[in-house]
Amino acid sequence: MEKKLTFGSVCSGIEASQLAFAPYGYEQLWSSEIAEFPSKVLHHHYPNIPNLGDMTELPDLILKDKVQAPDLFCGGTPCQAFSLAGWKNGLDDKRGQLTITFIEIANAIDEIREKEKKDRSIVLWENVEGVLNDKTNAFGNFIAGLAGFEEEIKVKKWTKAGYLEGPNRNVAWRVIDAKYFGLPQQRKRLYVLAGGKDFRPDQILFEFDSQDIVKKTKAEKQESLNGDILNLFSQDILITKKKEEKIFKKGNFKFEIFREYTDCLYAAYGTKWNGNAAAYNGSLYVAQDDRIRRFTPLECERLMGFPDNYTLINGNSDTNRFQAIGNSWAVPVVKWLGKQIDKYSMGEKQDIICWFNSTRKSPNNLNAKLYLFDNIFLVSQNLYLNSSAITNNPIDSKVKDILQTENVPEKFYLSPQACRGILRRKEERDLKMNKQLEKLMAIIGNEKTIEILTEEKCQHTVGVLQNGEFSS
Repeated sequence: MEKKLTFGSVCSGIEASQLAFAPYGYEQLWSSEIAEFPSKVLHHHYPNIPNLGDMTELPDLILKDKVQAPDLFCGGTPCQAFSLAGWKNGLDDKRGQLTITFIEIANAIDEIREKEKKDRSIVLWENVEGVLNDKTNAFGNFIAGLAGFEEEIKVKKWTKAGYLEGPNRNVAWRVIDAKYFGLPQQRKRLYVLAGGKDFRPDQILFEFDSQDIVKKTKAEKQESLNGDILNLFSQDILITKKKEEKIFKKGNFKFEIFREYTDCLYAAYGTKWNGNAAAYNGSLYVAQDDRIRRFTPLECERLMGFPDNYTLINGNSDTNRFQAIGNSWAVPVVKWLGKQIDKYSMGEKQDIICWFNSTRKSPNNLNAKLYLFDNIFLVSQNLYLNSSAITNNPIDSKVKDILQTENVPEKFYLSPQACRGILRRKEERDLKMNKQLEKLMAIIGNEKTIEILTEEKCQHTVGVLQNGEFSS
């Protein structure tokens, strides 16, 4: 393709794809979003891009030439149908049926493009990795339909990466973790890329390199851990580099974090934030001047790679913002995909790397050309295929980088009552809890102590920063 790609999106949310693709000159033709607040965000930022609303109407609109057929079609049909939050209802859930509508839209686009003597569109689909384990075999239905088979494809177990050749489209998929793309958030998502029979999504979605990045990353992590202990035989509390990194100053404030990166940011973070795993491992909490608080909407925007205050528009609420951000895509990951697609479509990836002979076809009911694999395998003597969650060029990021220092509203801080409630549930359910978080919650849970902490900003039992350095 000589010119820059055009694209359209469904389940557009707050349009992470627009932010991700813009650096490469992609032109968005339309979006499709029905939720009120995300639609307001779209209108605020992209008033000239039509929001077509209900995606179920798109196949008919496209076939009647009322909507343009883009070069790239993307979206993430509702993941609630494929996750624990949606009770894993899969295709038995009406929301899951939208995956079928997604295929119908892709087919309608290609029908029009064929009339216009254009190549099939590139299709990008994102979802939670839980879809791979869905009890209705939603993933087998989805990729079979996308590839052009008449019936679902069945295997013993779907792996986190793979490749399928079908009658109409070639399809590749890979679970990718945003943690390796410059976001301090462990956010694993499944990305499916497809296109016509001349399109090779494997050359875009998978990476080829002379090193085993998974082995290298594990080795570096182990080396880092081995270097932490300063005095192995000390009878006192071991002071480690990790502890120093987790208690620090930023601006005029003392901060303590409980994890190097957060758990996956979820849409209900604004309303159901104190009764799930994040309430116990500390990954979605931060302590500011010895008081525990949730992340703010601004911090959540940064956790997803959005510009500051992207969702701060007229008519917003914090709940609206949390939900819209948590439902969106990790911008840097999609930006990387956009860059990979751009290179391929502009002819920069001329050499097709043949890897088929380095692995076996996977058994399936359709006897289709299907390859299932995880992580990394050797293609040739000095070349690896990387289909792991880790990119070949990982970018590190720290939670401290996303923290808001000024003007944090009081409502985001945990009250003594909330701390006592979390600790009580922890004991009743015999749950494990981050030790540092538990100590600080125990202090705050004592109302007299919290008054001292708030008014005098005294030390808590873990330690305090003095002149920028940790001391016990």
